[in-house]
Amino acid sequence: MTTENKICFQHGMRDGSPIALGYFAVAFTLGIAARNAGLSAIQAFFASVLNNASAGEYAGFALIAAGSTYVEMAVMTLVVNARYLLMSCALSQKLKANTPLRHRMMIAYDVTDEIFGICVAQPGYLNPWYAYGAIVVAIPGWAFGTFFGVIMGNVLPTRVVSALSVGLYGMFLAIIIPPARKSRVIAGVVAVVFAASYFANRLPLFDGVSTGIKTIALTVALALAAAVLFPTDTKSSVGALDSENASHSP
Repeated sequence: MTTENKICFQHGMRDGSPIALGYFAVAFTLGIAARNAGLSAIQAFFASVLNNASAGEYAGFALIAAGSTYVEMAVMTLVVNARYLLMSCALSQKLKANTPLRHRMMIAYDVTDEIFGICVAQPGYLNPWYAYGAIVVAIPGWAFGTFFGVIMGNVLPTRVVSALSVGLYGMFLAIIIPPARKSRVIAGVVAVVFAASYFANRLPLFDGVSTGIKTIALTVALALAAAVLFPTDTKSSVGALDSENASHSP
């Protein structure tokens, strides 16, 4: 490892440490969900190591608890985590053209909202070792948070476990409320999603449809409808990206 890479790695660890602490707290409540789905602490640990995504992992645990098939879980995880494909495309513009494929694949392994945010904010081109520094502290925080969540869920009284389970819903509220306050479109879409999910689980018409299929269908249909009816201004986004790349050019 060169001196430059070592410094970038250390900076990544520094910037990733607060993320790791936040991951531990969030993943702890996720561990409660894993425990309720019947997973052991070791199983939940490796689930978080392999899938460092709160929404995708929670969806997977929910489908496990509902007895869904492997196909339903695979499709649902792909749909819920699809936004990371867009983040990866954007982050690829921060890498030098001659960046080896092995570095690109290792960075892609852990493109989360928070790690993407600190990586894309780096001036100039992104040194892969900065991302590695952030990843090496963030993943243990997430995985061990889930691990201890399951353990504490098995030790604590049932009432306390039920109370801690509410924390996961608090996490989702923290995710959707800020953008919903800034955009009426997002707020409206969230309200429609809540209503559609409620009726899909209450109407007799959908009694024969599994929870996994209903969740996948609602996610794809509502996301597609929102994209078609309320498209974003891609020209301004591309222009902003071009300006940023130009300003960081050597």
